[in-house]
Amino acid sequence: MATTTPRRSRAQAVPRVIEKVLIANRGEIACRVIATLRRLGIASVAVYSDADAHAQHVRLADEAVRLGPAAATESYLRIDRVVEAARRTGADAVHPGYGFLSENAAFAHALADAGILFLGPPVGAIETMGDKITARAAVSARSVPVVPGISRPGLTDADLIAAADEIGFPVLIKPSAGGGGKGMHRVVDPADLRAALAAARREAGAAFGDDTLFLERFVDTPRHIEVQVLADTHGTVVHLGERECSLQRRHQKVIEEAPSPLLDADTRARIGAAACDAARSVGYTGVGTVEFIVSAHRPDEFFFMEMNTRLQVEHPVTELVTGIDLVEQQIRVASGEPLALTQGDVTLTGHAIEARVYAEDPAAGFLPTGGTVLGLRWPDRARVDSGIAAGDVVGSDYDPMLAKVIAYGVDRADAIARLDEALAGTQIAGLRTNVDFCRFVLADPAVVSGELDTELLDRLAPTYERPPIPVDAYAAAGLRAVADARTEDGAWGTETGWRIGGPQPTVVRFEGADVAVLPRSVTVTTADGATSLGAVLDGGRLVVDGFGRPVTVVADGAGDPASGFERYWYAGADGAHIVHRARLATRAGDDRHDDDITSPMPGAVVAVPVTDGQPVAKGETIVIVEAMKMEHPLTAPHDGVVSLARAAGDKAIAVGDKVAADQVLATVTAPGADTTQTTQTTQNDTEEASR
Repeated sequence: MATTTPRRSRAQAVPRVIEKVLIANRGEIACRVIATLRRLGIASVAVYSDADAHAQHVRLADEAVRLGPAAATESYLRIDRVVEAARRTGADAVHPGYGFLSENAAFAHALADAGILFLGPPVGAIETMGDKITARAAVSARSVPVVPGISRPGLTDADLIAAADEIGFPVLIKPSAGGGGKGMHRVVDPADLRAALAAARREAGAAFGDDTLFLERFVDTPRHIEVQVLADTHGTVVHLGERECSLQRRHQKVIEEAPSPLLDADTRARIGAAACDAARSVGYTGVGTVEFIVSAHRPDEFFFMEMNTRLQVEHPVTELVTGIDLVEQQIRVASGEPLALTQGDVTLTGHAIEARVYAEDPAAGFLPTGGTVLGLRWPDRARVDSGIAAGDVVGSDYDPMLAKVIAYGVDRADAIARLDEALAGTQIAGLRTNVDFCRFVLADPAVVSGELDTELLDRLAPTYERPPIPVDAYAAAGLRAVADARTEDGAWGTETGWRIGGPQPTVVRFEGADVAVLPRSVTVTTADGATSLGAVLDGGRLVVDGFGRPVTVVADGAGDPASGFERYWYAGADGAHIVHRARLATRAGDDRHDDDITSPMPGAVVAVPVTDGQPVAKGETIVIVEAMKMEHPLTAPHDGVVSLARAAGDKAIAVGDKVAADQVLATVTAPGADTTQTTQTTQNDTEEASR
């Protein structure tokens, strides 16, 4: 990277040239960092676990080093292995991305000891801001306003409960270490506080290795506003405007935008100055984000929440409205260069909005999903930061975010319209995602008008329903099924529709529709009647009555063994859908019962609050499974007695066990249930099917 000759200072007398950077991360952020490194002419080194051996960031980097097994604790979180990889490849610097080791002071120390630049802030800043209790004290000394609450080291549950009444309900439980909403709980009823504290400590301990908690007053109708700051080693600190991050579900951000529609010019200047003061309170250098909570009813008042001492997931919206590459700035600051801009040089032009694409199923309670990416198409007229490619396998070992789709417009309405268009052109086949849900959110009147708060998505989520399968999806699946059959069977198996007496269609039966395919037309018959279309598949386009548009339609050969259907994935402007092909099947031998509690996804058991043989009530938590960094309580379907067992044996399920999707973890037998009769019925069904 070419460097300019900066003014000298005691902090950095001579700029340091960076020629090779190791990215201590994975997925879309690793790919995004590689893009800037490539533009600057800097070599890149990827690191990977066994689960990521063929991942996109590994393919893009100039070099790649294996760290270890899939578990993050044995790969991406191993400081010694990451530092050794940097040393072995001759990397001048390490970019931590976000998550994993990005805010780990011990990691920054280890790199300094090895003589390798850390593309992040000083260790002291990480340590102070990494503990929310010391962070509150530091910024308060600079007169940055903080939310009323209790925060000091060593607070016990009894201390927190005693202070809660004085703080005033509702209160927000927050872990002192870490962020991302993990371990955070809002408590309205004092009677629920003790149980919430126990859950928060367990989650914080598992996520951050530190279960220290503190309490804050919950701000009425809160909005999450964060300010991007940039500081060099020569004493200059500037802010790059704010981002609105209120559209979050269970404290996990989904849609972010810049600038916020809430703030006026005066408040924008004041909150930006407060963010710069927060950065100065810890001698910050590099790129960082100061997060504030603002009441929607009093937008002129804001309170410090925390500072993220790293690049944020949502940084692209700031880049689009300022024209500043934040990764490049991280590199230049770490090299010792002074900032090439002052606060007066920073202007916000237009509006940008981003949607995070998660591997989850919104229609099934946002359960994490996974599988092979069978087909993939990104929109042409939007920025996409992605870490996946067609053929990749999405597992449950890491965060479920797959990509970010970011749109820019001349104003907020234009940006929202462009993002909706971009999401309509985002086609992922092979696993469920939240793309359709994001479009549902963007169309909500409150979102359109900018009347946001951090609980809006939690109110909207229960009202979301998966869109019905459109006629085009059935038509495309039928055309694909016929095309696939002809390819497999060769010329002798081809059904062209030609017969003596006139052409006859090839009929493909799906669950919910019959599709009759002729050479250049399709008839889809559903319960609502028949629809005839002049439809053909032309490569990656579905042409209907002369009008063509991009679609992705692929067969999933695995099918659904339990029901006997083969499925086709369809993704187009009218959403993503799974079309099941119907054929005769028997359910004999299916021993699944309504009493069974099954894991909805692959994961690990983190808690079993009941004992084998214990009476339980309907809705009582039986097992808690963690997948993709989220906990999922599995509850009793009815009153009864619980039996904890594996699907393939008599050993009771226990904390730490790895479980598969649909694995039976427990059974709740209703009072007075005749288990002998159930067993006999199952045996009779099996014998009948075998005759």
